[in-house]
Amino acid sequence: MDGDNLARLIYLVLLGSVIAGYFFAQNRNNLGKTAQQAAVWGLIFVGAVAVIGLWGDIRNSVMPSQSYIEGQATVIVPRANDGHYYVTLEVDGTPVRFVIDTGASDVVLTQDDARKIGIDVDNLFFGGIANTANGEVRTARVKLHNVRLGEITDLVVSASVNAGEMDTSLLGMSYLQRYNKIELGGGKMVLRR
Repeated sequence: MDGDNLARLIYLVLLGSVIAGYFFAQNRNNLGKTAQQAAVWGLIFVGAVAVIGLWGDIRNSVMPSQSYIEGQATVIVPRANDGHYYVTLEVDGTPVRFVIDTGASDVVLTQDDARKIGIDVDNLFFGGIANTANGEVRTARVKLHNVRLGEITDLVVSASVNAGEMDTSLLGMSYLQRYNKIELGGGKMVLRR
């Protein structure tokens, strides 16, 4: 715990002590009832903190995730709350999360995702230029081996590593064109080979 977090913790403990002290001093005639009410509010507070702390896990377990139809080379991707479609592919045995971007001509990896799958980003030559909504960015060409989505496996997929900042890797048309049919509707995207 760094100094700032320790100072915040001390501040919150002192503030809570002052509020609790005032509360008990004002209700000293009915301490049993006061303690009961304090316990209820304490449990409500702990419950709220638990929900906030676990919200990411709760949201991920409640939200539908991508699914596969066995034997049909079909992937169903639900639309996320932000309106995008996210899919996790296994690249060389490592799961990588992509946002499906039909406006991107290429598969584009963030530098972090490239490192995660074993690409030496520090020794890449960023000689390519890509035009994005945020302007031009430098890119480096790479080959992805053993790209798997459900039961669908591609042995070589061309991609680029973005030299700029990106939150999520992009799954562009150079990969999506491998599918025979892409359907949108009902809050989901269906990819069929």
